[in-house]
Amino acid sequence: MADGPGIRVEERKTSASLNPERERTLWGLCRSGDAEAREELIVAYRPLVFWIAKRIHAHPSLRQDLVQEGMLAMIGAVDRFDPDRDLKFSTYAYHRIRGQMINMLERSERRAPLPVPDEWLEVDPEPRDEEWLDVAESIGRLEGREAEVVSALFFEGKDPRDVADEQRLDVSHVYRLRRSAVARIRGWLGLAPSGGAIKDEALGIK
Repeated sequence: MADGPGIRVEERKTSASLNPERERTLWGLCRSGDAEAREELIVAYRPLVFWIAKRIHAHPSLRQDLVQEGMLAMIGAVDRFDPDRDLKFSTYAYHRIRGQMINMLERSERRAPLPVPDEWLEVDPEPRDEEWLDVAESIGRLEGREAEVVSALFFEGKDPRDVADEQRLDVSHVYRLRRSAVARIRGWLGLAPSGGAIKDEALGIK
């Protein structure tokens, strides 16, 4: 499926690094019509699209279409979001992205010669979503190599060995970066050494 205008869906280029101060500045510029600020926000939140797509049980052949739909929804959310509202952008965008992906699957079911399996339309239960989003937002505050490694592990679901190869690191270094990031994120979220089953799962901790 071809990319739409201004949409780049290559997962390998995702980035999650955007600190709160920089984000506030970008929203102000974006609302003033700054195209570069808009693009930076789109790139920063692109991992959210891949993350949501991975949590929807769809046939692998539909994954690229899911990402495409999610990107369109996320870009629309960037253009419509009011940063003065008492609402996180990730929460606002999440429901738009997820809804558009589900709508796409339902359209696929209507076009399919055979019924689409029910599990293709399943997502994780709603009560978990806010906690997963808390973790996703915290990952977005990481910087440098730590951000690159944890984004690849969390958003893209890559194996630590593959991340080590891509980053030209020892796999032990990848695990150290992951541990330091987890400790940092737990601090930001105000968690004790064990953050509870859901947040531990979100952080990739067994």
